[in-house]
Amino acid sequence: MAGLRLLLVAVGLASASLVLSVPVADAESWMPPPTGVDWDYQIGGVRSAPADVGIIDRDRNAAPMVGRYNICYVNAFQTQADERHFWRASPRRWRLVLKDHGHAVVDSVWGEWVLDIRTAHKRHRLRNIVGRWTDRCVADGFDAVELDNLDSFSRSHQLISRADARAYAALLTARAHAAGLAVAQKNWVELGDAGPKLGFDFAIAEECGRWRECAGYVATYGERVLDVEYRDQDFSWACTHFPDLSIVRRDVNVTPGGPAQWC
Repeated sequence: MAGLRLLLVAVGLASASLVLSVPVADAESWMPPPTGVDWDYQIGGVRSAPADVGIIDRDRNAAPMVGRYNICYVNAFQTQADERHFWRASPRRWRLVLKDHGHAVVDSVWGEWVLDIRTAHKRHRLRNIVGRWTDRCVADGFDAVELDNLDSFSRSHQLISRADARAYAALLTARAHAAGLAVAQKNWVELGDAGPKLGFDFAIAEECGRWRECAGYVATYGERVLDVEYRDQDFSWACTHFPDLSIVRRDVNVTPGGPAQWC
């Protein structure tokens, strides 16, 4: 059967999936991450993890970790800072980068260009590009995808609307589900109950302890919330107030040699 994926769950830990062919999945064949296990956020570089860390999140260009539930990081709403040539090399792709008075709109914190999702045509073209990346996640053996920068409209100089973001997200989740991947809502707690309606299966929150947003994610996704905190005091607060969530303390650049601590 095309797209058949074997997922074994033992002692509360989900194993890596076995991909027998690429990537057409039966309806609802994806599996969200297990609850009650720790996770590690490794998008800044690969490293080992303790045996009781059952969920690993890595960049789409990295290999998944055998024997864990693996999430594939994809920057779906902005460009990677080191992939500017990919977008500039093709005039057709360059038109998919958001411009303000002729200049690319930049997320100044990370140096990433914001993608232009304002029209249905551009959203579908971008869905095809990002879809090829998520297809590769399936082929490599990942179980889920994290679609980062869902809230890039807030950095778009007010050119992109929340409705644009929702419409594009629905295209991406449908493509990922068709390939057999569960899909994480990344940040934007205000999306609320609309998240699952757009196809999101769980949430990845950055600093929901710091911003006191954890309850909002829990109201939507229950215990299927993965939180990363970048400061000791926020990590302690989140662990104290939400002990049933999977929470990891990392450095903001999530470097391989950086700190890692679990509740």
